[in-house]
Amino acid sequence: TRPCGTGVAPLVAAALAWLATLSGTPRPAAADAPVPVRVTTAVPADTADTLRLTGTVTARQRAGLSPRVSGLVTAVHVDAGDRVAAGDVLLDIDPALARLQLRQAEAALREGEAQLAEARRLHREAAQLVAERHLPETEQHARAAAIELAAAAVARLEADVRSAAELLARHVLVAPFAGVISARRTEAGEWVETGTAVLDLVDTDHLRLDVQAPQERFGDLDADTAVRIELDGTAGRSFPARVIARVPVNDPGARTFLVRVGLDGDEAARRAAAYLIPGMSAVAVFALAGAADAVAVPRDALVRGDDGTFRVWVVDRSAEPARVEARAVRVGRSLAARVEVRGGLAAGEVVVVRGNEALRDGQAVAIRDDEERAPR
Repeated sequence: TRPCGTGVAPLVAAALAWLATLSGTPRPAAADAPVPVRVTTAVPADTADTLRLTGTVTARQRAGLSPRVSGLVTAVHVDAGDRVAAGDVLLDIDPALARLQLRQAEAALREGEAQLAEARRLHREAAQLVAERHLPETEQHARAAAIELAAAAVARLEADVRSAAELLARHVLVAPFAGVISARRTEAGEWVETGTAVLDLVDTDHLRLDVQAPQERFGDLDADTAVRIELDGTAGRSFPARVIARVPVNDPGARTFLVRVGLDGDEAARRAAAYLIPGMSAVAVFALAGAADAVAVPRDALVRGDDGTFRVWVVDRSAEPARVEARAVRVGRSLAARVEVRGGLAAGEVVVVRGNEALRDGQAVAIRDDEERAPR
């Protein structure tokens, strides 16, 4: 037998609803009842972190040296592994013909200078004869023109001498910068052509490390970012460095950007020179500072919209009952069990972490006593 009140309750509720309709008083909707939620307090985020990126050591200058004239190699003065200074002679090409051309040009110049001197003498002589009325003035003008022609010829011959001297100088190959010969590609007795590399030269005094930074971290790296270079296989040896270049063009396949790291100061460069070799791998360790106003909240506090943006439900405890407000936020990095929020939320604000799936602006909520704390 069922209790006597069991069948009466539905009838009573229906009667009350009908009376409320008649009296004009709206019946409270079930949605207006406070929704039970669990909350937490946003705390300042300790977001200092390190980023380790493996890269390749490269040289600031690396060149395949080729002769400036074609010819027969008469001597190669260096070998692979030799260190050279800027201006050192590395290779000789047979200069016999170039020397003869220079001598011819110099002889022609001497002849032209003699003709110019004779033209000037004749002009002086004509000036005296014209003054004594032994020559017409037109003769003096002709001799002045002869001086101009002889002077122009001398200027042309001087240029020929400079050209021949430059051609002779190009029969030696000199080091354009200081470095180490990394490859020797020719020997004495071989014929070489311009544009063909005969020696490879690498500047080992100015090395840098090229790393590929993921796109989500590229914006965190700049000239003020502290960084050090760690070498593989050197028992943890590291050298202070700095970011010297950021290339804002990404690799579309890997979604990465080039960041170039250079050794910080001449002393670090000298110490690293004994260990760094172009082509070897090394690790750049970046010390990343967190945003000053960043806060941390649990992942469950974030609600992602269809457009990819994030929001949190902020609780206003000054109301009775407490109510929630949707707040768009800018999400930073993931930090273990929490998430960094870099905008839209301040430390000390209370956000919903349980029961936030179907809330709406102004929704009344009932806060459960077991409040959670955002893990640090």
